[in-house]
Amino acid sequence: MLMRTDPFREFDRLAQQVFGTAAPSGTWSRPNPMPMDAYRSGDEFVVSFDLPGVAPDAIDVDVERNVLTVKAERRPMADKDVEMQVSERPLGVFSRQLFLGESLDTDNIRASYDAGVLTLRIPVAEQAKPRKIAIEGAPAPKEINA
Repeated sequence: MLMRTDPFREFDRLAQQVFGTAAPSGTWSRPNPMPMDAYRSGDEFVVSFDLPGVAPDAIDVDVERNVLTVKAERRPMADKDVEMQVSERPLGVFSRQLFLGESLDTDNIRASYDAGVLTLRIPVAEQAKPRKIAIEGAPAPKEINA
């Protein structure tokens, strides 16, 4: 369904081994500004991205061939007369690419955005859905009454 690749995952793993900076199990050594969940629900594939603080008009979702790209921009506060005391939330443009399998219908993707979560619903293509196969053969033998 979904082929996930992260070109930095192997680099992070190698750096952790070489420099001894192993992160606890299940964590990344660098923060991911666009974490996601992906799962299949019935006849659709659902992908949810956490994008808190991102305006809906600052999100772009594109599909080219079977590559889904999500770009989002977290902009600085509009008020330029503030003196920032702590700034831990990353700003700027973030993107993720997902390589979708041939079994998904990329022409009918639906997107919604609620409470800082972008949810994409990708239908499973008709040809990939399970179906019954009729078995053809000779007619059943007739019963013989004795």
